[in-house]
Amino acid sequence: MHKEKERSSLMESLHQLFNQAKPFLAMILMQLSYAVMSIIAKFVLNKGMSPHVLVAYRLAVASALISPFAIVLERKSRPKMTFTFFAKIMLISLLEPMLDHNFFYTGMKYTTATFATAMCNILPTLTFVLACIFKLEKVEIRRVPSQAKVAGTMVTVGGAMIMTLIKGPILELPWTKGRNHPGQSGASGAHEQDLLKGTLMLIAGCCCWSCFIISQAIILRSYPAKLSLTALICSMGTVEGTIMALVVERHNTSAWLIHLDFKLIAALYGGLVSALALYTMGSVIKRGPVFVSAFNPLQMVIVAICGSFFLAEEMCLGRVIGSIVIVIGLYLVLWGKSKDQPQSKPDSTVAQADQQKATVNDHIETPDPEFTANGEKPKEGNPLRI
Repeated sequence: MHKEKERSSLMESLHQLFNQAKPFLAMILMQLSYAVMSIIAKFVLNKGMSPHVLVAYRLAVASALISPFAIVLERKSRPKMTFTFFAKIMLISLLEPMLDHNFFYTGMKYTTATFATAMCNILPTLTFVLACIFKLEKVEIRRVPSQAKVAGTMVTVGGAMIMTLIKGPILELPWTKGRNHPGQSGASGAHEQDLLKGTLMLIAGCCCWSCFIISQAIILRSYPAKLSLTALICSMGTVEGTIMALVVERHNTSAWLIHLDFKLIAALYGGLVSALALYTMGSVIKRGPVFVSAFNPLQMVIVAICGSFFLAEEMCLGRVIGSIVIVIGLYLVLWGKSKDQPQSKPDSTVAQADQQKATVNDHIETPDPEFTANGEKPKEGNPLRI
């Protein structure tokens, strides 16, 4: 009897430990899947696959995977479609995933997978700057969190400049010795002009992504069906991405040909990654955007190791230093943002305390429906990355 209680207690402890670790494991799995996608995408781009065709195929697969779940699971909670909302869907799907994905893969084609994923760490900084411009973010320069966000923004920009302008000596790794050809640059043989072009495209993609995050957060206030919204964005992005690919590759119809090779794997796996990211972020988004963004550098590390191993990408000292500087700036921004978030809670706490006091004094037993059981207002839908 005693052994059974010990076994039951042990199983319960393990179950609780697993539940606590699930969000962390889910985010690690998501970053790993993104890293593998970056390696596969860079491989097929080096083999001559058009980045625009890759985007069109990937979005088509993502739409096919997500739409059935949205149709079934949110058939009763989905708001009515209006022309105004449809126009908004067209606009935000133009930003993300169509323009963002096209800029990202084109920029990766001119640079490396490691460089592209490292540049994506500037996303929280760009989002912070755009939020300040649109007055969605307040900066109180006398407060330490605001100072950290401003300093992190400047550090991140400095890191991006270091990555772009400074190459430095090549770092030889045990598995890359003898694999790199003389004269091969850190951008897989691209010219410095191509490196600059690729950098600008990656930054433009991050700007589109930041604008999308802000726009989606606003739209979700009037359209809380997150799964249906994502399915609509993917479907509209598929149409827009296909039109763009047809225009760009109008003289190269062979770009659309896919056989049983890595091009097909890239298209199918890319759509699967989008669906996986949707489910993962929908599960952990309640922990806040800071928790989600904090795992971004993990993808960069995985891609750097796998890229040097499978793609023979060179690791230059300047690029490594720039990546480290960007990560430092990223965490400064995230730290400042995390310290600002609790500031919105005292009002709810004070209101709850006043309400409880009034309930005791006036013998009122009916609670305020505006507050939940823990004293906080119900959260609105959080934006999800596609």
